[in-house]
Amino acid sequence: MIICGIDPGTRTTGYGILDIGLSKPLYIAHGIITPTGMDLSKRLGMIFKELTRVLDKYSPTEVAVEASFYALNAQTALKLGQVRGVIILAATLMDIPVYEYSPTEVKKATCGYGHANKAQVATMVRLLLGLPKDSPMPSDASDALAVAICHSSSRIMKGLAI
Repeated sequence: MIICGIDPGTRTTGYGILDIGLSKPLYIAHGIITPTGMDLSKRLGMIFKELTRVLDKYSPTEVAVEASFYALNAQTALKLGQVRGVIILAATLMDIPVYEYSPTEVKKATCGYGHANKAQVATMVRLLLGLPKDSPMPSDASDALAVAICHSSSRIMKGLAI
């Protein structure tokens, strides 16, 4: 089963693709979507188009998205909500089920500690997936892979078939 984890952002949206059909998640790919321009509507459109390409290329069975429960200010929260809406729409239009996990759930599933920092998450993602320590990976992509790992472990805990 191929899953796509997504870390939403208005400036950088990370994605990570895993095959969770084996005894442990198998890394397939990761990347970031970096829309340009100041106009939010154009950035949302770019995120939608690029994410649709990623979903079409890897054909995931499920998508896992990090849910945001806090932001620095109300405007940031609203914009992040719009990005999440675009992500959910892209997956839904392709008939891909979407699952959401809080940042604390993602960190706990990846690091065993719900308040781990980005460096700790990146280190554990590399360890869990057997990736080289020095492999280049933007933090948004490692966060997205962490979301995919969280979804994988959540499926196992719920006893869902793979």
